[in-house]
Amino acid sequence: MDDDFAKATLHGRLRRDREALLWKLDGLSEYDARRPLTATGTNLLGLVKHVANVEARYFGEVFARPSPEPLPRWQDSDGSDFWASEDEPRDEIVDLYRRTWSHSDTTITTLALDAPGHVPWWPPPHATTNLFAVLLHVLGETVRHAGQADILREGIDGRTGLRAEHEPPIDEEARAAHRARLEGMARAVAGGERQEADAAASAGTGR
Repeated sequence: MDDDFAKATLHGRLRRDREALLWKLDGLSEYDARRPLTATGTNLLGLVKHVANVEARYFGEVFARPSPEPLPRWQDSDGSDFWASEDEPRDEIVDLYRRTWSHSDTTITTLALDAPGHVPWWPPPHATTNLFAVLLHVLGETVRHAGQADILREGIDGRTGLRAEHEPPIDEEARAAHRARLEGMARAVAGGERQEADAAASAGTGR
């Protein structure tokens, strides 16, 4: 495969999924953007903050092109790169992510896919790498967290989709019927499993 084509394809997917992740914040209150939505505290603004840090460092210091601005803490034991404190405005985090795109894009467009890089937080021998591997890694991180954000946003107000122009209309009645159907199938399978377990237990005791 041609390197230019491969780079353009991966870079295009990264650009698309960056926007998808940010869109999940659109129209949310400060509370809904920040509140923990899972048992481990995952929240929408925290995901954006984390991915901004990931991009800034992987397309920055890994290729000796550190970010020109101070970055939030990253990979601390308190997980602070996954949540925003009271004194971190949402607009500031979003703007940091967008500014990071510009720095990352310059790295991606300037360097060849086989350009060497060094990831000090990866164990040897994997720490020595290249732009292709890093681009794949950051794309994977972005896709993963955009998917998490999609599910979290659906749980808040039912909105789904990759971006605004692809957002399907919300039909609450159809959704409820579909969910009930899936619930019924799951219960039917679970009931069958219980019957098989009971039969096996009876056979084992000779009853």
